[in-house]
Amino acid sequence: MLENLRSVVTKVISPICRWLLRIGVTPDAVTWAGTIGTVLVSMIFFPQGWLWQGVVVLLVFIFSDLLDGTMARQSGRSSKWGAFLDSTLDRIADGAVFGGLALYFAGPADSVLWCGAAIGALVFGQVTSYSKARGESLGIPVHGGLAGRADRLFLGLLGALLTGLGIAWALPAAVAVLCLAGAITVGQRMFIVHRAIQQAAEQRAEEAR
Repeated sequence: MLENLRSVVTKVISPICRWLLRIGVTPDAVTWAGTIGTVLVSMIFFPQGWLWQGVVVLLVFIFSDLLDGTMARQSGRSSKWGAFLDSTLDRIADGAVFGGLALYFAGPADSVLWCGAAIGALVFGQVTSYSKARGESLGIPVHGGLAGRADRLFLGLLGALLTGLGIAWALPAAVAVLCLAGAITVGQRMFIVHRAIQQAAEQRAEEAR
């Protein structure tokens, strides 16, 4: 859902990207800096129960995820390596965010139930991305789904922010929704790939007659 806003955001950040390129910052450097910052903040702030503070600091590093791709296109340095690096480090950053939230539930919040839900949200989020990549490696376009990466991060961080500001149920509600949405999204993508494989098999059988 939120992925549809990317074109609007790109227009806003384009001047910043041009400035960074002029001073010699590379897209890969931005990708690495954003990931390292996200991991450190998630692993330090959230387990301590510093939820709203962690979200505020994280926004700076998550913003970098919007910059690197635009910088690569503007500089003409878009490459398979850059795309691979960005996708790989995104998985690490996402794992750190939801891992940090799980540690919050295991520590200050003292809830095994919601710790498990946060881990579930993490797992389904990772499998959502993997199922898309694996399906496309088989030559099957895998689009759509209920919860894309931007949606997962937005909902998880919104829940953390609101809980940090005193709305105790917000983060548990967010991870519960993300678990359900993640399970549905993985199911949708499995169905898409299974249907495509079945259709291809039926077409080959028809052609062989």
